[in-house]
Amino acid sequence: MFANAQVWFYSLMSVAIVSLISLIGVFTLSWKPERLKKISLFLVSFAVGGLFGDAIIHLLPESFEKLGNNILTSLLVIFGIIVFFSLEKFLRWRHCHFPDCDVHLPSVAAMSLTGDAVHNFIDGLLVAASYAVSFQIGLATTLAVIFHEIPQEIGNFGVLVHSGYSVKKALFFNFLSALTAILGAITALVLGFWQEFFASYLLPLTAGGFLYLAGSDLLPELHHDVRPKSSLIQLFLIILGITIMALLAFLG
Repeated sequence: MFANAQVWFYSLMSVAIVSLISLIGVFTLSWKPERLKKISLFLVSFAVGGLFGDAIIHLLPESFEKLGNNILTSLLVIFGIIVFFSLEKFLRWRHCHFPDCDVHLPSVAAMSLTGDAVHNFIDGLLVAASYAVSFQIGLATTLAVIFHEIPQEIGNFGVLVHSGYSVKKALFFNFLSALTAILGAITALVLGFWQEFFASYLLPLTAGGFLYLAGSDLLPELHHDVRPKSSLIQLFLIILGITIMALLAFLG
């Protein structure tokens, strides 16, 4: 277990970096829609590997080690899947990884910002709880969150711009919603002596959530492009994401 000061430092530094990713949309303004969609698809592939890798290589083994190889740990993983499904279903939390998702209306933009704020708050909780376990777990979870955030933030920025927001306004509100990650991290960190207990039970929930995001939200999007060359690149990037997570485990 890291010393408390170190947990605070690494957690807040990590969520600050995650929050800054919300500004990535500005770099896509000069891209043509076809290029943006293609790049986003490859980023999604990398995110799939990172999320699966973190969940299966890091979070699940750590969960079973801390809570035991019992039905409770397995149920918490399943509960994590249900929680993320519920957030997406009932809060209409949209993981729009492309700027040309279904419809782009002001109401959709507001819904996207609200869902993104909830999503980022949970990311902050997950990152801080992971660092409370170990630096290795914290770093792996931070990278998995970053892999997923990049295509999502590009998509969210596209939603806001297409909904009538100016570029500056879209960047401002997207960044504002991203700052809830810091609030989530602080919420987890102020638990004090409950931190280790909290982290132990949040790890399997996180694993279930990552498995849901990768398997339900991201993988289906990769099937939109079935061209052989694109499919091979997707496969390579998925394996690359998993490899990075495996290397982190070996180095740790």
